[in-house]
Amino acid sequence: MKRWEKGVFIVGMAFFFLTTSFAIAAAEDIIKIGIIGPMQFVEGINHWNGAIMAMEEINAQGGIQVGNKKMKIQLIKADSNEVLDPTAAANAMERLMTKDKVDFVLGGFRTEAVLPMQDIAMENKKIFIGNGAATDELCNRVAKNYDFYKYWFRGTPHNSTCLIRTAFIHLGTVAAVVRQSLNIPKIKVAVVMEKAQWADAMVGAAQAFIPKMGMEVAGVFRPSSTATDVTAELSAIQRSEAHVIFPILSGPVGLPFARQAGELKIPAIQVGINVEAQKDDFWKITQGMGNYVITSNTYCRGVESNENTKAFVEGYVKRFNMTPTYTSDTYSGIMYALKPTIEEAKTLDSDKLVSILENRVYKSASSTVKYSKDAQGRHLHDLTWGPGFVTGIAIQWQDGEMKGVWPNKWKLTPEAPEVTYKGMVPIKLPPWMIEKYKK
Repeated sequence: MKRWEKGVFIVGMAFFFLTTSFAIAAAEDIIKIGIIGPMQFVEGINHWNGAIMAMEEINAQGGIQVGNKKMKIQLIKADSNEVLDPTAAANAMERLMTKDKVDFVLGGFRTEAVLPMQDIAMENKKIFIGNGAATDELCNRVAKNYDFYKYWFRGTPHNSTCLIRTAFIHLGTVAAVVRQSLNIPKIKVAVVMEKAQWADAMVGAAQAFIPKMGMEVAGVFRPSSTATDVTAELSAIQRSEAHVIFPILSGPVGLPFARQAGELKIPAIQVGINVEAQKDDFWKITQGMGNYVITSNTYCRGVESNENTKAFVEGYVKRFNMTPTYTSDTYSGIMYALKPTIEEAKTLDSDKLVSILENRVYKSASSTVKYSKDAQGRHLHDLTWGPGFVTGIAIQWQDGEMKGVWPNKWKLTPEAPEVTYKGMVPIKLPPWMIEKYKK
């Protein structure tokens, strides 16, 4: 080899090894977090936005302190498409594990999709913080087979059992307003639950519990979660003369249901879970027909569940021009769950992180998180529900604005402390309902 060719070869090889070393070093200083959800829908959009906000805040401070070095966050977006095709979600999770080689995963929405996604993350021993699916079984699996499922933690929402319990409290709160304002002694409730696994168990619970609350079940209706026309169900509800409509809807059906109910001016008030009503554009899309709808929620501008809430909500609105929904708690999962746990453990090792995270008690953007155990004392990695911990809120659409209406002077038991979050306002009944029943 000629001298100049040998020189070029040596310089080239040196450059190759140098740049490769820099690339390896850079890769070692990155924490890769997969964000998985239905990215074409509001739930996935909020998954991604919440994670982006956390990443930007943490990276602006130099990253997460892992032992003696700072590591910045890199987000990997995975569209699960689980609203339309739950079976596609497993492939998206598999890609995060094998192709993207992420360190952690957050997100998930539809139970039918999250169950197989959970299995894939567990097989790869990756911590997966759920921010969407409510089914109890996701956490019951941890108690039943801890060694395999211990890497799963619930982020939001609280589980189906607590969701329905909270929804019943909201129902009882509204029923008290109806009784007091309209002097209706026997309130009739129309139960509307979408055809989805997470809502199945709630049907029987509603039929059994509503009569115990001194009310009558006027009928049970199960529209598709993606239905675009529910006039048949609403006409039947109108004929039932229900005073309260109790919807449990997480899918896009929540929009036509609210809009068409408003168009019919059914003399009843809606209270329950309508995820679409948690969105800022709910008013616009329903053309104002969603007025007076009440839904469980996590965030509302002007409402402060704790000292972290206001900064998160206002920062989110400023950054994305929209109010965060519960799936945006990917922010809390990164900012308040993973970051402090990693810094305490001084490692990314999943097993060491699990033992710390499951025993931490910390404040998120919406609540105080304490992971619960079952009756046998086994870890569930589920959220503790109740005053002082996770409660969620209820909001009502009042003339174009989302207002917080619960908890407002709420007591879980007569002996329990009264709970009111800052920013709550009184519930309003629809004027056409007042006109029909006011004597």
